[in-house]
Amino acid sequence: MTATAALVSVRAQIARACKDANRNSAEVTLVAVSKTFVAEAIEPVIEAGQRVFGENRVQEAKGKWPALMQKHPGIELHLIGPLQSNKAKEAVALFDAIHSVDRDSLCEALAKEIAAQKRAPLLFAQINTGAEPQKAGVLPEAADAFLKKCADVHGLKISGLMCIPPAEEAPGPHFALTAKIARRNGLKLLSMGMSADFADAILLGATHVRVGSAIFGGR
Repeated sequence: MTATAALVSVRAQIARACKDANRNSAEVTLVAVSKTFVAEAIEPVIEAGQRVFGENRVQEAKGKWPALMQKHPGIELHLIGPLQSNKAKEAVALFDAIHSVDRDSLCEALAKEIAAQKRAPLLFAQINTGAEPQKAGVLPEAADAFLKKCADVHGLKISGLMCIPPAEEAPGPHFALTAKIARRNGLKLLSMGMSADFADAILLGATHVRVGSAIFGGR
């Protein structure tokens, strides 16, 4: 299946999941995860109408997206991978959304660059719902305090939460926990669900689904 045909299929699956959840499909943003794919593989998906893309690394995105965005106006670029504090300047300049806010040092760096560049990407706090030591993110029990500190100490506007459930566990409880934390903190956006589980995420309130292999194929 070509990437453009796969994109059509993913969009249809999103529409079905929204119908099952009694939600408007306009409430769900498809973030096409283009990490590791070259510009030539991404262009057909852009030409098929996709405008929101996700990348894991600042350096990789810098290498391919400025030219693509110049050629195709209206692209929205999301950073979905971990962000080092020393890359905050480049990230704020390039990305329209950052899904991986998870620690004080990064908050400080982002606040500084947002003020300096007068550019404010959409920010999501990452929640480590499985308490996995190898994975970035704020522990669920620390989430409320972290979100309060983002606002009160760093002056950052956090618009939503992101999670990546443990690979060996059912994702539903992790999506539900993330949605619960978001609700009690008054956050409307939820970045949840990838190629294998985005329909489940939509049923549990996802507003952004990060889909890579189901569109572009295996890496």
